Order: sequence, then C-alpha cells, then structure tokens
Amino acid sequence: MSIVVVGSVAFDTIETPEGRVERAIGGSATYFSMAASYFVPVKLVAVAGEDFGDEHKSILRERGVDLDGLTIVEGGKTFFWEGRYGKDPNERLTVATELNVFEGFQPVLPQQYRDTDWIFLGNIDPVIQSQVLDQASGRPHVGCDTMNFWIERKSDELRDVLRRVDILFINDEEAKQLSGEFNLVQAGQALLEMGPEVIVIKKGEHGAFLITEEFRFVSPAYPLRDVVDPTGAGDSFAGGFMGYLAGTSRMDQPHLRRAMLYGTATASFTCERYSVERLQELTRDAIADRFDELVGITSVERDQNG
Repeated sequence: MSIVVVGSVAFDTIETPEGRVERAIGGSATYFSMAASYFVPVKLVAVAGEDFGDEHKSILRERGVDLDGLTIVEGGKTFFWEGRYGKDPNERLTVATELNVFEGFQPVLPQQYRDTDWIFLGNIDPVIQSQVLDQASGRPHVGCDTMNFWIERKSDELRDVLRRVDILFINDEEAKQLSGEFNLVQAGQALLEMGPEVIVIKKGEHGAFLITEEFRFVSPAYPLRDVVDPTGAGDSFAGGFMGYLAGTSRMDQPHLRRAMLYGTATASFTCERYSVERLQELTRDAIADRFDELVGITSVERDQNG
C-alpha cells in the first residue's frame, strides 16, 4: 500500500525568536511526504526549478519518497516563501511569496501512480485538485486541504472537489468561512453535507476536532515546552493522519481516532526544529511513544461515584 501526494515543494526563509534559516526545504507536499513516510511508502507529485538539486532531493529519497512525479523545470526557480514569527507561534507574517514555477503547475500523475488507493491533495487550486482526481483510476480514498484564498476566490470549484473527497482538513477560521457557521460543531456538520465523510478541523496549539455523521473526537495538541518553528505542522499532521490510515487500509472509527493522535504526535516533532530537520531523524518508535503519551494525558476513569 502507498499514498500519492500532490502539492508544493519550496524553499523557505524563516525567522523566529529562536533564530533564522535561509532557503530551507519546505512546501506542503514536502512536509506531508516526510511525515507520512513513517507509516507508508509515499509518491510525490510536484514541480520545482533547477535550483532544487540532488542535495534537496536526497532529503526526500532518504525517507523512501518516490520522486518519479517531481517535475524539474529547466532554467526555472522553485517556489519561495519567507515568513516571520513572533513570540506567539500562531502569529505569522508573510514577508515574501514568489510562486515561480509553481504558478504554472499542471500536475500529471505518472502511469504507475494512477491506480493508487490513497491520494492527498495539498493546498492547491481546486480546479487542479479536480484534474488530479480525473487522472486516478478507480475510486481512491481522498484527503484534501484548502485555505481561505480558494474559499474566497473559487468557492464553486472547491465545492465541486469536496463532492469527491473523503477527508477534508481545514482550520477553524476556514471552516467557519466555508460553512457560514460560527459554531464549530455546526460548521463541521455543514461541511459534511458538502460531501466528505470526515471533517478534521485544525485548531493549532488547541489541537484538532474530527467530525463524522457517527461520532466526534477531539485531540489535544502535544504539550511542547519549546516551539522552534511551526511551519509545516499542519501538513505534517495530515501526513501522519493519512499515512497511518493508508498503512492500515482502514477508515473506521477506531482507526480514525488513532489517526488523530498519530497526526498530532508527528506534527509535534516538526515544531521542534526548523524546516524538516526533526522529521529527517525520527523513528516510528519515537512517534509511537509520543502517541502513547497522548493516550495517557487524555485518558480518565470514573471514580466510585461515577
């Protein structure tokens, strides 16, 4: 079993109270791939420029990520983002965004990717997300991310995609915006009616909220003492979540609950270093240990009085 991810690879310049890194590897597909690779083989579909060299590809290849779907544009430059965080890691200032070759991204799934049972659509134009699904054979399990930019500018196209999606990842403000509801429970219910079977509402340092027609589940964020760089945490969460499900080939209630904690555990490691540094040196055992910690801090027993 494997999972195909379609999204961005990028170079990021990031400044936080802990320091600064220049042109570190980033992008939604990069973080997702690195996280998911601890659970299942990953096949990446993305575009990069000539400046994305062997030293950058090797970071992904060392995690076993299949790069047959990575297109390198001769003479082009890779998507670049620069951001600055204050003491509150939830407050992020975008200093610069250069789409470069990503602006013309038209993903093509290699033939050997098309019969996949699992696909994750990163935060890209919903028109392109639909085009990716058109290339898949059969009916894979589909996870999808989006953002306020697409909600505001391509709402109809996004709703078309959601009719073909099993799991939607969305943050709390975007969930309210897309649904028109201010209560997250009502927002989640409204989003279910758009097509997905599972809604995962990300709440940053306050964890994540999973909603289906049958049940609800809340995962706290892992209590980190120090957050060095939160960039990519949401993509890493989705990678751990989807990677676990794809590795088990199950989407029932017990596995969805576990996926929430595996996603949370994996994302917490991302925040401990810049870029994907921490994801490069993880082990599955380390993720499992943090999963067990999350189980421990969320478990409670009734006392004799009920």
